[in-house]
Amino acid sequence: MSILTRRGFVGAAALIGAATATGTAGVTPAAAADEAPAAAAEAGTAVRPGSPQYADLTRGINQRWIGTPDWIALPRSTDQVVSVVQQALDTGKRVAVRGGGHCFEDFVGNRDVRALIDMSAMNSVGYDTRRRAVVVGAGARLGEVNEQLFKRWGVALPGGSCPTVGVGGHVSGGGYGPLNRTLGLIVDHLYAVEVVVVDASGTARAVIASRDDRGALRDLWWAHTGGGGGTFGVVTRYFFRSPGAQGATPQRALPTPPAELLVATVVWPWQNLDQASFVRLLKNYSAWHVAHNAPGDPEADLYSHLAVFHRSGGAVALNVQLSALSGDPERRLDAFLAAVGDGVAAPSRTVERQRLPWLMATQWQGFADRPTGKRIKGKSAYHRAAFDDAQATALYRNLTRTDYDHPGSGVLVAPYGGQVNAVAPHETALAHRDSALILMYVSEWTSPAEDERHVGFLRGLYEDVYAATGGAPAPGSGTAGAYVNYADTDLKDPQRNRSGVSWQELYFGSNHARLREVKGRWDPRDVFRHALSVEPAPRRGSQ
Repeated sequence: MSILTRRGFVGAAALIGAATATGTAGVTPAAAADEAPAAAAEAGTAVRPGSPQYADLTRGINQRWIGTPDWIALPRSTDQVVSVVQQALDTGKRVAVRGGGHCFEDFVGNRDVRALIDMSAMNSVGYDTRRRAVVVGAGARLGEVNEQLFKRWGVALPGGSCPTVGVGGHVSGGGYGPLNRTLGLIVDHLYAVEVVVVDASGTARAVIASRDDRGALRDLWWAHTGGGGGTFGVVTRYFFRSPGAQGATPQRALPTPPAELLVATVVWPWQNLDQASFVRLLKNYSAWHVAHNAPGDPEADLYSHLAVFHRSGGAVALNVQLSALSGDPERRLDAFLAAVGDGVAAPSRTVERQRLPWLMATQWQGFADRPTGKRIKGKSAYHRAAFDDAQATALYRNLTRTDYDHPGSGVLVAPYGGQVNAVAPHETALAHRDSALILMYVSEWTSPAEDERHVGFLRGLYEDVYAATGGAPAPGSGTAGAYVNYADTDLKDPQRNRSGVSWQELYFGSNHARLREVKGRWDPRDVFRHALSVEPAPRRGSQ
């Protein structure tokens, strides 16, 4: 049975029928320096047009953007990454990096990108005894990381729920997931980052920057806690150790997740939802999370997705999980569902309700979608307050349009806050530390001939919901900006974003100025850039 998940919206119909210095002590060192030239040649030129792998390696999940690079490198070590970046610089080729390949925009597939670094071979998970930190290769995917951390050491990171997302961009953009309300964001556990940077002379080198550093190195670490991927350099490894963690074993470096979760899927068939019921449902759901938004709230372990897609998909679906070891989980889930359904005339139906052990729960189809190759447009918003009548009505109006019948377009509403909001906005580059909800607006389709139709629908939906603030979620009492990992270049367009708030403020808030300073210090030539990357601030002198 298909569950309506983050991108598995078409399954709703089925639901109704049935939803950097290298060579660190304690870690396998990078390739020796005298091996780098041969290794770089292999990694940097192995895949070119005409190679059997080329068609696959020039595209990610989003089939709207397919690159045409002159070559694709698949490095296996930090030394090889340094050599490959230097090779691109020396031959005048614009370089980009791919991790999991989930980007909504053309940051990697842009036609100006002539050299592509595919990080998929650098996916190891280990432990650094010197730094007392778990080490994750930037090419690893979240599903791999979940499995390795838990099977080997019984620990977890509060990362996202999609197992094929790469950690490289997920972490640097301030990734969130089902544990964020109890453990914070994944960057709140980031101890250090190894990154290949390029100085003012055009020389590539690897550095390791940590939260214990001071000055420029600490700034570089800080920039990777929400400043976005593909901006400051090529991340090769992340080192994770929770603040205050004691001991010298991986079991002590990171938190232990709940051993068992109670999960459930509940649906409201669209055929029973009139405008009043729909508006009430959205307001109830969002108000509950606003009321339980404080760090340490007794209900902080409850996480959910409200998947609200076009009525042609069949249903509005609610997927939820909570710890089965905290209080009376069955009673708590019943109370949550009662609060969400209070006053909603349309009846709901429980499709699934069961208990799962931790690792199996990370693969539960309610959250762990595995998107296939579709054409995708995405947008985002942070909400501080519950939906107001105008916002909920705008959603209903657009999602019930009779001149548009695509079940793959809509919005996924998820809780934020909790422990996320225990961190001050300036402590990490991710400034959005006072929100209760995060929304992903998305459309997926297959035919290039339908691009304009689906992109146009999503733009209209988004701008209608935020009509009161100029078509974008401008910071204010109700909304708080946008999430950089759900990249949307429309926010740069003054015809689409009429809020009077720049795209930089929407994504980075008051941290944008400092991010520019870090960019100017560590990438003064703007080697690593894309449509939404931070621009370097002018600097005196050289690095």
